Amino acid sequence: MTSSQQWLRVCFSLLCIYAAVESKRIFKCPSGCTCTKETIICVGTLQIPRTIPSEINSLSLVNGSISEITEGMFSLMPSLQLLLLNANSLTTIKDDAFSGLPHLEYLFIEGNTIETITKYAFRGLRDLTHLSLANNKMRFLPRDLFFDLDSLLELDLRGNSFQCICENKWLMMWLKNTNATVSDVFCAGPSDMKGKRLNDLPIPPGECISTDFVRHQYIPIQSMSADIFSYKEDIYVAMASPISNSCVVMEWDHSVVGCKSVLIDNHVLVIVTQLFGGSHIYKFDDRQNKFTKFQTIEVFNISKPNDIEVFQMDGDWYFVIVDSSKAGMSTLYKWTDQPDRNETGFFSYQFLHEWFRDTDAEFVEWDGKSYLILTSRSQPPVIYLWNKSTLKFIYHGEITNVDDVVAVKAFRIDKDLYLAMTCYIGDSKVLKWTNKQFTDVQALPSRGAMILQPFIISDKHYLALGSDYSFTQIYLWDAETKTFHKFKDIYVQSPRSFIVVTTERRNFLFSSSLKGKSMVFENVMVDLSL
Repeated sequence: MTSSQQWLRVCFSLLCIYAAVESKRIFKCPSGCTCTKETIICVGTLQIPRTIPSEINSLSLVNGSISEITEGMFSLMPSLQLLLLNANSLTTIKDDAFSGLPHLEYLFIEGNTIETITKYAFRGLRDLTHLSLANNKMRFLPRDLFFDLDSLLELDLRGNSFQCICENKWLMMWLKNTNATVSDVFCAGPSDMKGKRLNDLPIPPGECISTDFVRHQYIPIQSMSADIFSYKEDIYVAMASPISNSCVVMEWDHSVVGCKSVLIDNHVLVIVTQLFGGSHIYKFDDRQNKFTKFQTIEVFNISKPNDIEVFQMDGDWYFVIVDSSKAGMSTLYKWTDQPDRNETGFFSYQFLHEWFRDTDAEFVEWDGKSYLILTSRSQPPVIYLWNKSTLKFIYHGEITNVDDVVAVKAFRIDKDLYLAMTCYIGDSKVLKWTNKQFTDVQALPSRGAMILQPFIISDKHYLALGSDYSFTQIYLWDAETKTFHKFKDIYVQSPRSFIVVTTERRNFLFSSSLKGKSMVFENVMVDLSL
């Protein structure tokens, strides 16, 4: 080796020694902190040190003003084995907050005001053995929060306000199954659970399963009503579209829409009422695979049709066209099938409720009797009773304390009969049949409402309250209080009807819209503990 090479080697060694000494000299213990060779303890600090020497394996920040821990805040401190963040102002710990700390074994975050910890806050801490989140304000923990903590030996969750409800179901199960030693965790609510240990609580199967309505399909047709029917294992919907002056029939797989359907023997019929151009009945022609006009309906006393109600009594088929004008009469039609006399179709049978701006009709069978309820915007709803001697409907009475009703729907829960009355002004109402009359059960605020539709999916009872001025509100029946509670809002512009479609073990809610797109929502199962 030449003398020049030796000289360069000596200079390089001196340079390395100087750099190492200089690096140690450059690090300055942060203000408000006490530093030793392996530890840093800071009291009242406003921020986290950006970097620390590689020899430091313990960092404590106490009584500071740090409000949240965000992604990678300690990533330049890979040598840390202990991190203590007690009595700060922490409220939130975000995803990957401790990324870059592969050797961390002890993590203490006590005496803060933490309310929110995101699901992946502790991701990557596979060597962590001790974790304390004691004395914070946590009510819920996200599912699988501790998933990455393969080496966890001790966990302290005392002093929090855990709610023993579905959102914490996963935590109850985890506490029963973990091998880590966990301090006793007690319920802070609800009131009937207060003071009980989380890991002692039973978890009944299905307790935390609920449902939801998710948007499934748009149908670019404005419609007043929708009626679902099945024919030859296919599902169809008939929709009344006043804007296009048409009744559209659509098949489920190909988006089929129409008006009011009825299947009588081998006749598949759709009844279409119109403000202008008369009302008609269309029949499905198998040879042409489409609906063709079958009959023109007699409408001598109908000036402004508003609704159609189809029903069957004693083997005979009927429908009512409700007239909403001041000069018309709601009319009952009866099916006649006498081909030898050239009389096959629906023909007017009885005129009902003269001069009363009727809005809707609902047929109800109860206690062996048949009733027809007609609602009106100018007087209380009236009830007609079917007289088996005269084979006509006769006036039975009225439903008091309900005004300006635009729609009525009957439904049953257990052994009780209810009515859903839609009121455009004021509160819509739920009424119950008690002592041979309908009495108020519940009022629902409903300014601008045009439909209060009851429906059943998977043995759950719902009400859909559709308004021209707000979101559609879905209510769910509470069997304990025997009232409907607010469940969910869905958006449909100017809804006019809701109807359930069931196919291939899936349930859908079809909503017609007068001023926008008709909508289809799927009813899906939701695990509230996720």
